[in-house]
Amino acid sequence: MKTDNDKTEITTAIKNGSIKLAQKESYNSLLSGNRKWVAEQLKGDPDYFKKLSQGQSPEVLWIGCSDSRVPANQVTGTKPGEVFVHRNIANVCVHSDMNMLSVLDYAVNVLKVKHVIVAGHYGCGGVAAALTHKQFGLIDNWLRHIKDVYRLHAHELDRITDKDAKINRLVELNVIEQAYNLCKTTIIQNAWKEREDLQVHGWVVDINTGLVRDLKVTNNDSQNLGYVYELNPEAVAAHA
Repeated sequence: MKTDNDKTEITTAIKNGSIKLAQKESYNSLLSGNRKWVAEQLKGDPDYFKKLSQGQSPEVLWIGCSDSRVPANQVTGTKPGEVFVHRNIANVCVHSDMNMLSVLDYAVNVLKVKHVIVAGHYGCGGVAAALTHKQFGLIDNWLRHIKDVYRLHAHELDRITDKDAKINRLVELNVIEQAYNLCKTTIIQNAWKEREDLQVHGWVVDINTGLVRDLKVTNNDSQNLGYVYELNPEAVAAHA
């Protein structure tokens, strides 16, 4: 006769077995999905991967949110090799992030991209979290950058009473400020001194429609940055 403990152990074993099976199926679906994708590409072009392996020459650097619902290639209708991508929580661009700066430097100075796009999205969880007083852990230090954006625009945001509308407006303002941050980097400013075909843009993706909203903050020079942010490499050399 089975005791209550025996029944509990059996139930636990069945549950654990189901979880492991589900995990295995989920993982295997990724591998089978890869094989299906490869087959589809080869069906359309037998030399597809041979061509792809020869190098990349994207004209776009996409700095977007890590949210799985806003993949750069699908949103823009582009193919592998056409968009260089960097993603993080809430598409933040700060001067202390060496990961982002390394991607930016490579994209601008090696790949010679023509467009750098900061792409946020409505309903962003990171932005929503930054509007609360909750502690989430290590990410609180990252979300502070978004809180700083709120501080800059509190006079506008504090007048918005609808929660979703406030989040979405902060999404837009965050994109604008992050695009501005990119323009302040030595990477972008020095590139502007050498060529005229580099632009920085700010976009927001509406995940309810899939459509992109261009925030019309495109910049291709340092004239609008403010005096203190304009960098002159010759002046630095003169004081060395």
